[in-house]
Formats: sequence, C-alpha cells, structure tokens
Amino acid sequence: MSMLNLNLPAVASAPAKAGASSAAASAAQSTALTTTQQCYIHPVVLFSILDHFLRRNESQERVIGTLLGVRSDDGRVVEIRSSFAVPHFETDEEIQVDMEHHGAMFALHKRANAREQIVGWYATGASLSKYAALIQDFYSREAAPFSAVHLVMNTELTDGQLGIQCLQGASIGVGAHPENCLFLPLPYELQYPDAELSALQAAADSAEAPEGAAALISDMEQLERTIDELRAMLGRVATYVDSVCSGKAKANSIIGKYLMDLLAVVPKIDAKQFSTLFQTHLQDILMVAYLTNLARAQLNIADRLQRIV
Repeated sequence: MSMLNLNLPAVASAPAKAGASSAAASAAQSTALTTTQQCYIHPVVLFSILDHFLRRNESQERVIGTLLGVRSDDGRVVEIRSSFAVPHFETDEEIQVDMEHHGAMFALHKRANAREQIVGWYATGASLSKYAALIQDFYSREAAPFSAVHLVMNTELTDGQLGIQCLQGASIGVGAHPENCLFLPLPYELQYPDAELSALQAAADSAEAPEGAAALISDMEQLERTIDELRAMLGRVATYVDSVCSGKAKANSIIGKYLMDLLAVVPKIDAKQFSTLFQTHLQDILMVAYLTNLARAQLNIADRLQRIV
C-alpha cells in the first residue's frame, strides 16, 4: 500500500526532509497560478461527506476526501460535483494518506466522468486540522495549475445547523514551506440540478412527516405546488412594488434592477394569445399521454396472446 507521510514542522527538522519540503512547496506555489473566486457545490457532495463521516472508524475524529468537479476557462469559478473518501491515519506527530486508494479512485472516476478533475479536498470537524496546511500543499499539486479548494464541514451540528466553509490556501512568510499556509474564506453557493431537486424536496417532506416517511407526489400535484409557489412569489413582489409606489417603503435600486431584468425576458403576449398557446400545449401533452397508455395496452395484449399460443 502506497502511503503519503506528512510530518509536522517540528518533526521534519532534519536537513534532508526540510530541503524536500521546501522543494515541494516551491513546486506547489509555482504551479498554483490561478486563484478561485467562486464555488458552486452540488448537494450530493454534502451527502457523500456525511455518509463518509457516519461510516468512519470509531478511533477517527475526522475524515478527509477528494473533491472533483469542473472549472471555468479562466479557473476562477469552480463547480464541485462529486467526491470520494480517502483513508488516512493521523497521530500527534504525522498523518498518513493512502495514495494508492486516492489514485485508483480517481482513475475509476475518470472513466465515468471524463470532464471532472481534482479541484480540492474536504475534511470534517469544527475547526481546521493542524495538518490542514500539509494536506493543502499536496492537493495544490494535484489541482495544478489552479488553487485547491478546501471544504470544511462541521458535523457537530452547532446551533442545530450543519456548518460549511469553503477555503483556499495562500502562502505566507519568506521561506517556501508547506506549513506556511493561510486559509482564506471563499464565497460559495449550493447548486441544485433539476435531477436532484425532486429528490431533495422528497427528503425535506419526509423530515417533516410524523413517521419520517412521505409519499411521492404525482406530476399534477407537483405542477400545482409549483404554481402556488409562483403565485406567492408574485404576490410578494406586487406587495413590495405597491409599497414603494405609495411611499410606504424605501426604494432599493438593486431590487429594481433585478425586477427590470426579469421583466425584460418576459415575452409580450396578451392574455388571449397566452391562453390559446397554453391550451394547445396542454392538449399535446394529453395526446402524448394517451398514445403512451394505448401503446402500453397493445404491448400487454400482444404479450398475453403470445403466451396463449
């Protein structure tokens, strides 16, 4: 098994190790040319980290793993799409990371997701680990020529919430040493793809259910719920606009710009034409559903006739 040993500065004080660490740090600093400015995180990444933490060994206080995703052309925007766990063992003096597992998992992941690259690493805990700078130095070389993103998840549920931090490392000091790393906060947003939004909504409904289970809603119920939410949002916007026009509320230029951009993308269609288009589209959907059910019935009849013969 190939293990990566990362020693603390007090232990790695021998001349040979110090020289190797300085060379590695210089290589990492020379390759990390582009810093990240914005992160978008898929919810499946957070669920994967939680699953890894719940399945950890009893002797482990924290877990670490690799983050994968895609970057913009200039490398300043990162979309974290997936992750995988990396076994490690840490003591008061050093930490060992299973490099063989890391390389094998990344090679397998590339077969299914060729576009995704290593963008950083994650760790659990209420605060940064004392080995965070050393691990950041390793992942900076893996994510080169871009900077590595460090995602920290607080699994202690402080104040009943799951704390999440996105950080990136910045070298400090005169000498090029891996431990000379300052972690700076990085803006992030949770991004909900359409394929995951329905599953997240079902999970949220089950959490509020008395027995912890909720039935899946039909397409028509989902459409009705979406329309109700849209009407509620339009009601809040109309109330705000009326309050500003009447002088009851102070105008906000930022909100006004967003509303202008929103209205600019809405096509100018009168109510009668919109009703005609909606009815035509609805009839097309009903016709497709009818033909689908008819084809399913014909296949069932043909299958039963074949069994009789």
